[in-house]
Amino acid sequence: MANPIQFVQQVRTEVGKVVWPTRREVVLTTVMVLVLAALTATFFSLIDVSIRMTLSAILSAF
Repeated sequence: MANPIQFVQQVRTEVGKVVWPTRREVVLTTVMVLVLAALTATFFSLIDVSIRMTLSAILSAF
């Protein structure tokens, strides 16, 4: 088991190896996630409305 000082040194070394994304990459991926979430919400809303209308038409026939 390493002592606390060695542990902190090892953690700092490992954090230094991390390749952090650029601001542009973060903005682009955030925009992509928001757009895809909006498209998914729209898709499932349309499916929900179509199922609701279909069931309403079927149930109103009886």
